[in-house]
Amino acid sequence: MKNVIITGTSRGIGFELAQLFAKNNYQVLALSRNSKPLNKLNLKNISTISVDLLSEEDLKKVTSFVSENWKSVDILINNAGKLISKPFNKLSTKDFLEVYQVNVFAVAELTNKILPFLSKRSHVVNISSIGGIQGSMKFPGLAAYSSSKGALLTLTEVLAEEYKDEQISFNALALGAVQTEMLEEAFPGYKAPVSAKEMASYIYNFAINGHKFQNGKIIQVSSTTP
Repeated sequence: MKNVIITGTSRGIGFELAQLFAKNNYQVLALSRNSKPLNKLNLKNISTISVDLLSEEDLKKVTSFVSENWKSVDILINNAGKLISKPFNKLSTKDFLEVYQVNVFAVAELTNKILPFLSKRSHVVNISSIGGIQGSMKFPGLAAYSSSKGALLTLTEVLAEEYKDEQISFNALALGAVQTEMLEEAFPGYKAPVSAKEMASYIYNFAINGHKFQNGKIIQVSSTTP
């Protein structure tokens, strides 16, 4: 059985992804602050750890689990994200820092911790946003969120170059609107064209097969233009 780590699994895309991998005979380590939603399902193949991705002590729990139980990681999906929606003149440095800590710094730190367990043909998938793509449609109030997702895209490209000799693949999916709790909180009443379950299915297939064809690539996954 192959091993996959997924962050942000308490709801939305991450919640659906963890179930999909587990039901398809993957060993899943699901990381989120709230492990109760997945634990209630009592699915085999899923191990949960309640973590704050900004906590060094909590990240040690993750590496200890992998070291003691798996030894290797085939897929890492950095799905956890934070969104603050405020007019730019209301955004504080604290707001920017909170968003970047989750969307950029925590991704870098967890990836760094998991690197010793990655090997040839391992695939790291970073979940970004179409809002981080230059030239894409932008929305007022998302200066911190969209710019952090742009930083994540660049980080993905750099890591792919840095670890290409080890044949560890890094790709990013820049998602458009998906009907999740996070979207509802940012845009109350807005109905996205894609459900969390539908997007999870896309990410699942890409995580398994995408690195056979792509490395260091930013894939736009959006039904809207530009």
